[in-house]
Amino acid sequence: MVALDARCTDCLTAKELLTLYETAMLVSNSQDLVTSLEKALSILKNQLHLEKCSIHTLNDGVLSIYACIDYSKHQKELGTYKLGEGATGFAAQSKEPVVIENLHNDMMFLNKSGNRDKNGISYIAVPMVADKEVVGVLGAHITKNTTIDFDSTIRALTIMSSLFAQSIRSHNINLQEKERLKELKLYYKMEWDSKVHNFGDIIGESKKMKAVYNVVERISESNVTVLVRGETGTGKELVAAAIHKRSKRKEEPFVKLNCAAITDTLIESELFGHEKGAFTDAKEARKGRFELADGGTLFLDEIGDISASAQVKLLRVLQEREFERVGGSKTIKVNVRLVAATNRNLEEMVKNGTFREDLYYRLNVIPIDLPPLRERGEDIALLVNFFLQKAINNHKKHVIITDEAMEILCQYRWPGNVRELENTVERIVLMGSEDGISADEMLLLLPAFNQKLMCQRRIFSEEG
Repeated sequence: MVALDARCTDCLTAKELLTLYETAMLVSNSQDLVTSLEKALSILKNQLHLEKCSIHTLNDGVLSIYACIDYSKHQKELGTYKLGEGATGFAAQSKEPVVIENLHNDMMFLNKSGNRDKNGISYIAVPMVADKEVVGVLGAHITKNTTIDFDSTIRALTIMSSLFAQSIRSHNINLQEKERLKELKLYYKMEWDSKVHNFGDIIGESKKMKAVYNVVERISESNVTVLVRGETGTGKELVAAAIHKRSKRKEEPFVKLNCAAITDTLIESELFGHEKGAFTDAKEARKGRFELADGGTLFLDEIGDISASAQVKLLRVLQEREFERVGGSKTIKVNVRLVAATNRNLEEMVKNGTFREDLYYRLNVIPIDLPPLRERGEDIALLVNFFLQKAINNHKKHVIITDEAMEILCQYRWPGNVRELENTVERIVLMGSEDGISADEMLLLLPAFNQKLMCQRRIFSEEG
């Protein structure tokens, strides 16, 4: 190594700074990172006379050459190290620079690439660390012509290793993001090509479902109260969720309550909360669904099942936007959009006096009528294929529904609507043959349909 005196110290410091500056400019404005890194290593060689510079990156516990100079293709392939193996592997494992002062007789210098020459004196391996994680190792050979000492070399390589580590980490993150976007693009292309109107989690292309989508799109941005009506299993909750997701409240809570699942004595506590000691089990104060949904949307399913006293309080909330907790006297104000749902005939209940007329009109501002599955027959095949793929993924079992079997599914009346169809498809996947489900097998998997068909055949036989 060239001896130094005080007169050249300043110029060497300036040379180090120039090297760092040129390297940083190369790496920060890079489109082809490998090429830029190799140019940066060439600067180390030309400015500081460091030889055989290399950058190893760490993947799955193995360090392999990512960029280098003065290496042949074969030498690149050979120059791989495990964590802790040789000076390069030990630098990655310890996260500390490793100095091999005499690379000709130090056992830690393994020279797996076979790229050592007589001019080489020492080897320095510096870990490249980003966000406290080792990205790889920067290595360089010191020769007789190197213009700086060990300490200066370690200092320069440490600074550069940080630049290289951040560049490689950012580059890898960008590649992962591009891959993710590529997959998303493919996914959306498949969705478009399939011509399935996937309205959130709602699937259907029938005329009646398109009418539902149209209403949802029109009213979602407003704060108007919505009443979703339809038979059990038609997807009323999905429509409520679609309204919320398309509203200005989409970043706020979407809170749900099935009124039919709560007893009359607890429904008011569930809706409006209670104070400590309000009743026997009220050991502490508790917020109700209205408070939890403040700023967002509250979905009340089976609204026709709430008690008369709860109807009175619900009407007040809709009118005044305020209420008191059970057992409390403090008035609580809320800003909640209400979406209610029912499978009952509320008009008939109003006539019978079991449902308040004024509450009915408050709820029925925008009615959305969901058609039963039997009235949207063209959607059945779409739904079957959707739930079939879902069940196949869940149970890791591939099942094929033949055209004849699909025809039987499309002819079935589906009294339980979409919910029944989903459960039936899951049963088909669990019980059906992977060779393909025939029409006869499908009849066995639809007991209600099979029983009805047998009755029709018996009547036909008796008449004959």
